[in-house]
Amino acid sequence: MFMRSVRPDLVAMMTRIFPYVAVGCCLLLSTTMGQADLLDEAKSQFDIVPKDPTDLEHNPATPEKLELGKMLFFETRLSKAHNISCNTCHQIGRGGADGRSTSLGHDWQHGGRNAPTVLNSAFNAAQFWDGRAADLEEQAGGPIAGPVEMGSTADQAVAQLKGIPGYVDAFGKAFPMDNDAVTYDNIKRALAAFEATLTTPNAPFDRYLEGDENALTAQQKEGLALFIDEGCSSCHNGRNVGGGMYARFGLAESPGQQLLPPADKGRAKVTKNPNDEYVFKVPTLRNIALTAPYFHSGRVWDLEQAVAVMGRAQLGIQLPDESVAKITAFLQALTGDQPQITYPNLPPSVTATPRPAE
Repeated sequence: MFMRSVRPDLVAMMTRIFPYVAVGCCLLLSTTMGQADLLDEAKSQFDIVPKDPTDLEHNPATPEKLELGKMLFFETRLSKAHNISCNTCHQIGRGGADGRSTSLGHDWQHGGRNAPTVLNSAFNAAQFWDGRAADLEEQAGGPIAGPVEMGSTADQAVAQLKGIPGYVDAFGKAFPMDNDAVTYDNIKRALAAFEATLTTPNAPFDRYLEGDENALTAQQKEGLALFIDEGCSSCHNGRNVGGGMYARFGLAESPGQQLLPPADKGRAKVTKNPNDEYVFKVPTLRNIALTAPYFHSGRVWDLEQAVAVMGRAQLGIQLPDESVAKITAFLQALTGDQPQITYPNLPPSVTATPRPAE
């Protein structure tokens, strides 16, 4: 038997604090009880990252749109000082994150939270740690106009790109039905279409789910069994091994103010519901070995330490060192093939192009 279930008192607490999370957890727990086959149990809770590029339902990709989105992803002129791009904080070559506790934004300001990975973000139920963006399109517009991030505005971003003839041409090709193609909505659409292609298929765990039982080592299989048995998969499940629900950080035990800064109320800032204080989107664990530091505060740099913290804070258990090592070994198996992106040639500025802020 691989599923021991979360302690009943914790489930009761989940039900009392935020039922919409607890119900989903209980359903996951009950549907896998008693299964004897680890692979079958894993298939019931997880899904593979598809090898084909992801196409957004209401934003179909075209070669022209994807090329434009790639240019915009690397375009520092979208920022007020022309020094920050999407890739600055979500570096494709570093697991889609930036390796900092909190990112540096406009005028050397620090963001309030750790930058989540952009890789496989199309599979998340919502975007940002607090879920304030429903999808990738809504998310794409946030950092550009964020005063602590890229420091621009929607109007400034549009004026900037309209002042670069190469972009006017690229937008016309990407959105041929629009008379005025250079709009903030189209900036977001192009960025979202490109970001949706940043997936990481073919992880050892994906190959295991497809039936290759040799894709995981013996230690990784033991770690997977523990991951399910101890209750980690109650929240970290599905295609992204997370990203599909919200949970309070410190459900069973507070991780301390360093990891859970009291001033950051999490999702409550979005919903205005006091029951959502310190509730955050459960992060994806895909490529987790590449994206230290961990948690929304970015204060844990060691993956084994992060696993131990989660055992205490979320499940109310002190995981033995051997169990921590095995679960960490399983998490290593979630690293997939990284996107191979050729840096784009960006269109040059001209005399009429708006200048960067001093």
